[in-house]
Amino acid sequence: MKYESQKVAYWFFAACMLLFSLQLVYGFIMGVAHMGYDTLHPWIPFNTARATHTNLLVVWLLCGFMGAAHYIIPEESGRELHSVKLAYIQLASLLVVGVIAIIGFHLNWWEGRKFLEIPRPLDYLVVVNILLFIYNIGMTVFRGRQFSTTGMVLYMGLVSAALLYLPGMVWFDSQTLDSYFRWWVVHLWVEGVWELIMGSILAFLLIKLTGVDREVIEKWLYVIVGLTFISGILGTGHHYYWIGAPKYWLAVGGFFSALEPLAFLAMALFAVAMYRKSGRSHPNKISLLWTIGCAILSFVGAGFLGFAHTLPQVNLYTHGTLVTAMHGHLAFWGAYAMIVMAIITYALPEMTGRKLWDNAMGHLAFWSSNIGMVSMTAAFAVAGVTQVYLERRMGLDFLQVQQELDVHFLGLVLAATLFTVGIILYIWNFIRFGLPSDEVRLKPLEEEDDERHVYAAQPA
Repeated sequence: MKYESQKVAYWFFAACMLLFSLQLVYGFIMGVAHMGYDTLHPWIPFNTARATHTNLLVVWLLCGFMGAAHYIIPEESGRELHSVKLAYIQLASLLVVGVIAIIGFHLNWWEGRKFLEIPRPLDYLVVVNILLFIYNIGMTVFRGRQFSTTGMVLYMGLVSAALLYLPGMVWFDSQTLDSYFRWWVVHLWVEGVWELIMGSILAFLLIKLTGVDREVIEKWLYVIVGLTFISGILGTGHHYYWIGAPKYWLAVGGFFSALEPLAFLAMALFAVAMYRKSGRSHPNKISLLWTIGCAILSFVGAGFLGFAHTLPQVNLYTHGTLVTAMHGHLAFWGAYAMIVMAIITYALPEMTGRKLWDNAMGHLAFWSSNIGMVSMTAAFAVAGVTQVYLERRMGLDFLQVQQELDVHFLGLVLAATLFTVGIILYIWNFIRFGLPSDEVRLKPLEEEDDERHVYAAQPA
């Protein structure tokens, strides 16, 4: 670790682990309800559990991205964070918004717009929160002593994510118009600017973990950015097939959605190629596992499985079924959750001074969670294909089909249990590192990392 203010990231990471744990609880509530045991319905109806589950996903990932920015940007800019106090205020306000939103969902105080359910007054608080974050990180970047492509791509991805939240705040009486602009937030986040954030964090980790020249890695980053914008923006069209938008979106959405896997394929090839070119063996094997695993599973979940059901001829049958959940779970896990886990496992030893680089619990957490998630994806796939056949091809009633799917959710819940075991082990490993240590001081190493000295956290 090079700068004292990087320790702020620890509290963002701790918050995102807490929110992630809560998201899993609501996932189990929905899974058990799908098995036919909806005993909590009087207190937590399924629609409330679903809204809480999906919104917690967005908040904990954003919290992880913010933590990553607070760790990476000072190092890439060559200066301390502009204001540590402002970072803590921003984190506290983000958590307040999250708590109020969850309470609001349980009191039926929400907008009712899928993925953007938080009540309108909270939207304004979110905007203020994001402005504080962008200002703090921006001042760090623009007053920095050095410039890096990795840092700038990360910052521009975060700024773009903030700007793209605004279309979701506009209210339309027409459901078609409302859905049209709502996807500017949801799609252009997860299949657009979030990929920039992911790519920049991936580049940072590969520079640190592999020792490959920064110039080589950042050239790959330009390719990924280009592919993301070429395919991701017009790929939004695959959400417009059946909402009443003009028919030309069938062709536009189908063609550019078919190109979207290229960005994720480039990330996978990029990570594996950099690992194979590695000139040094970094001791943090667990972070390297999460980094390479993220690149590979993001291609499988977001790229391949996304392509598998976004062609209009296929989406005609799979739209709104559990096939979408199959794609969504592995895509979010592989592309975004795993990159947050990777940066946490890289940063923790540097912030705490405890070099738990390579331990059995960390490896078990990685393999249990990933095997569990792949198994969940398989369970969703079987249930989804069954649903498509019974409902969309045979024409059975929706509720009758849901009863037929109950048995598949037993396998899903078992897989989710294995996944949760992995996450519990990961969080326990997080706790074992302890709090950021005041005894950690900056100590330059003899070797150089590109044009700058590497600093390691060493006990004073």
